Amino acid sequence: MLSEIDVNIPIDNIKINFDTEGLWILNIALAVIMFGVALSIKLSDFKRLLQNPKVLLVGIFSQFIILPALTFAAIVIIKPHPSFALGMMMIAACPGGNVSNFFSKMAKGNAALSVSLTAFATVICLIMTPFNLQFYGGLYEPTNEILKTVELNPFELFKLILLILGIPIIIGMALNHFYENVAKKIETVLKPFSMIVFLALITIAFYENIEIFLEYIHLVAALVIFHNIGAYVIGFYSAKSFGLKKREQKTISMETGIQNGGLGLLLIFQFFDGLGGMALLAAFWGIWDIFSGMLLGIYWGRKND
Repeated sequence: MLSEIDVNIPIDNIKINFDTEGLWILNIALAVIMFGVALSIKLSDFKRLLQNPKVLLVGIFSQFIILPALTFAAIVIIKPHPSFALGMMMIAACPGGNVSNFFSKMAKGNAALSVSLTAFATVICLIMTPFNLQFYGGLYEPTNEILKTVELNPFELFKLILLILGIPIIIGMALNHFYENVAKKIETVLKPFSMIVFLALITIAFYENIEIFLEYIHLVAALVIFHNIGAYVIGFYSAKSFGLKKREQKTISMETGIQNGGLGLLLIFQFFDGLGGMALLAAFWGIWDIFSGMLLGIYWGRKND
């Protein structure tokens, strides 16, 4: 990892290096987290969503269509640094983070819907994450220039997402289906442990690149907070405009606002060689949306509606 910084280097030329060992640990941590999420998912969750396709479609529409499109519109208007812009596109292209399930429950939302949407979104992201990143990144000339400098093979991107998210979910669901009691016992230990490991990795990345973060964090903080709040608003009013109940509005807001920053960070290190602006933005998002999700969960949880 970088330990020195030349303040005269433009942010788009700074690369936050994540060593091979750290990258493998991040890969494993994400896979374990998704396996832990899947331990509480049943096939009946998917059936329930398919029986109520309106809720499913609104959730997917908010997360994979409206959020990336409005993120692109915001980028065109505010014109951030190109790697910041591509980082925003990456976050908007990722599926919801698994902590959204916890915060949905805290907010008195529909916890079962949250878990089901997380699982469904993870499956859909195998296609939609590469598509949205390539599509919107290619539409905006400054980010298109970055994409030209990297080998962003859609098949390799799909394969990585399948290995990190898809396979762990299949194994976790299978274990829950055939050995439910065992799955519950593993989940009790695995979820908190895997989250601690994941947060520790992000913290280490900050610490090892402290000079870069101190120098440039003010540039991404406002972008991340604006983007994150906007995502919550998009999810909430998408659900409201389609006439969904308040519990579903809260849940879809959480699912849209809490994106899988860990996956975004992994893809940035894997395909963009730790491009400074992208990695900085994704790392800050990964920490910030946990904080904002907790605040929103507490606020909604205390309201009597």
